Amino acid sequence: MNIGDRVRLLHGKEEGIVSKILLGGEVEIEIEEGFRIPALKSEVVVISEVEDSYFKKEKAQPTSNLSKTADRIPADNEAGLFLAYIPYNDQNHGVYLVNNRKKDFLFSVSEIHGDSSKTLAAGVAKTNSSNRVDEKSIKDFESWPTLLILLIPINSRIEKTEKPFERRVKFKASAFFKSKGKSPILNKDGYVFRLDQTMSDLDVQQLNRDLNPTDSGEKPIGRQFTRPEKEIDLHIEKLSTGHEFLSNSEKLRLQMETFEKNLNYAIATGMDEITFIHGIGNGVLRKEIHRYLSQLTHISYFKDTHKSNFGYGATLVKIHE
Repeated sequence: MNIGDRVRLLHGKEEGIVSKILLGGEVEIEIEEGFRIPALKSEVVVISEVEDSYFKKEKAQPTSNLSKTADRIPADNEAGLFLAYIPYNDQNHGVYLVNNRKKDFLFSVSEIHGDSSKTLAAGVAKTNSSNRVDEKSIKDFESWPTLLILLIPINSRIEKTEKPFERRVKFKASAFFKSKGKSPILNKDGYVFRLDQTMSDLDVQQLNRDLNPTDSGEKPIGRQFTRPEKEIDLHIEKLSTGHEFLSNSEKLRLQMETFEKNLNYAIATGMDEITFIHGIGNGVLRKEIHRYLSQLTHISYFKDTHKSNFGYGATLVKIHE
């Protein structure tokens, strides 16, 4: 039994992907909802590829009813930009940036370590080519850091300008090990992810404004804040197009950063109240928000909103006048 195997519990209905081998004859299994549970190896059975493919065929729905995924397995020689993990053996995989588009791109691939980063590779991703950027071992899957991929299109002639874009990638076992496919250009089997379908635009002008808030020679005149909406939805799918690749801690950090920014803007622009929709879930986000609010002196009070509106899945913040 190895990391990445699809398994089921002998005395339960749960199925999932082995995400970690634990001490004491146990394994950690990531089930469909992204939750991880420990189980004894003796209580787990590997689902064979033959069995899995047979039941998938039995359960298959008409094409028109198939669900769409943001990073589906690519069709043969599909045009696009891809991140491909190609196995050298049963453990080690080469990591490739694959450009199967009719355009060259400047690229940079970095690992994120908290507030620091390490650039793994940078250069030009030529059209219809691949660039090896790293090598990873499956046994270290749980400790793989977040990848930051920056891409800037190169126009070799006068043509429509595409914006630079970026992608942050942090894999869950349930997403990674379901992505088996054949990589374009490399024409090899591996784990393949489409990058340019869910990219967020990298606004270079805004980046420059953030780095240089005032023109040379001018004195700062005070930052202008944008008044936020009265209701801010903190559900992760509203905040990130690549949320399926984020760890739970990264999701929570993004949600809290959005909460804090909009609360500060609400205070700075003189709003009297603002509501944050966090949902019910496991209650972690709600607790973090309430803990943060309890330490502030700029608000009158905060409370759960009326049940008929958000089912107590939101917090109303009343701000001092």
